[in-house]
Amino acid sequence: MNDVGALLLVAMPGLAVACVLAVLVWMASVALHDVSIVDSLWSLLVLAPACVALLVLPQAGPRATATLLLAGLWAVRLAAYITWRHWGHDEDHRYREIRARNEPHFAWKSLYLVFGLQALLGWVVSLPLVAAVAGDAPWGWLDALGIVLFVSGFVIEALADGQLARFKADPSNRGRVLARGLWRYSRHPNYFGEFCVWWGLWLLALSAGAWWTVVSPLLMTALLLRVSGVTLLEKDIGQRRPAYRQYVARTNAFFPWRPRA
Repeated sequence: MNDVGALLLVAMPGLAVACVLAVLVWMASVALHDVSIVDSLWSLLVLAPACVALLVLPQAGPRATATLLLAGLWAVRLAAYITWRHWGHDEDHRYREIRARNEPHFAWKSLYLVFGLQALLGWVVSLPLVAAVAGDAPWGWLDALGIVLFVSGFVIEALADGQLARFKADPSNRGRVLARGLWRYSRHPNYFGEFCVWWGLWLLALSAGAWWTVVSPLLMTALLLRVSGVTLLEKDIGQRRPAYRQYVARTNAFFPWRPRA
């Protein structure tokens, strides 16, 4: 199935499920006074439409099976990691700023400003997954290439997250900049890994004939580079941590490469 209209029709129940999940977690955020928990939900909002598509079209071929296994692995790892990282902390400063800008009644506004928006974005990002699950084209070399790219990105992202977590856990590193391991070659290797994950998953959809789902990896690339990723994190970090300016001078922001002299 590669017809845009037919595929969107299959994807719509997934959007409804994602919205229900978003509302449930929004209710928890109101009770906790912490909108940050939406970050733990994000990957599950992306996975949900693909799972629903499989229920709507129960024809699990090798591409559908591979897609759901890969996407499920990505979603569970990311949700678990973000939940572990945030556990015991107050609301993230990014959401505190959003809260301050949208008072009074932010608790209600967050339903659409944060959770509704995340559900919609997650649904758009999930379109290659839905297309790969619904597709009936024969397995081909693009599928194999997509799996290789996904696995490479997944490993890079998981390793980078682990290296950063260990670095932050050492009190002697307070105020210092991680510039070893994968972080020696990129200032955001975890985001680069995420980039590879989504272009890899799109190749599975492309092999299924749904080239137009390229909107998903393009959106993820824009988010990683310009919206919630590199640009946001580095907005004022050089002012808060002078050592980071030296790190910027010698290290690529996104694509890994050898450090500059």
